[in-house]
Amino acid sequence: QVQLVESGGGLVQAGGSLRLSCAASGRTFSSYAMGWFRQAPGKERELLAAISWSGSRTYYADSVKDRFTISRDNAKNTVYLQMNSLKPEDTAVYYCAANRNYNLGNDRLYDYWGQGTQVTVSS
Repeated sequence: QVQLVESGGGLVQAGGSLRLSCAASGRTFSSYAMGWFRQAPGKERELLAAISWSGSRTYYADSVKDRFTISRDNAKNTVYLQMNSLKPEDTAVYYCAANRNYNLGNDRLYDYWGQGTQVTVSS
């Protein structure tokens, strides 16, 4: 089992950047694929980016490709989401989640979730 805690959210102007972090507890972090999701009010949860346990494979949703970058540091039990060129429509609660399967892009395979961090992008 793994516990996840997100940080790094906040208020930023359109065009700005933020880096989210997700710290994991437990010695098995490196055996999990990790994903970043977001959910805006009235909208469905969206898988944005994911990374395999080794970091060798990544997945990006079309909505964030070329703007967001996922990375991980297994020595620090942490996964990151670098968000650039932020837009007001990126405003949402952002969650990290862990997945023990090979498939990165199926959001139903993510078993463990953090509590979320709010990102607000002003126009």
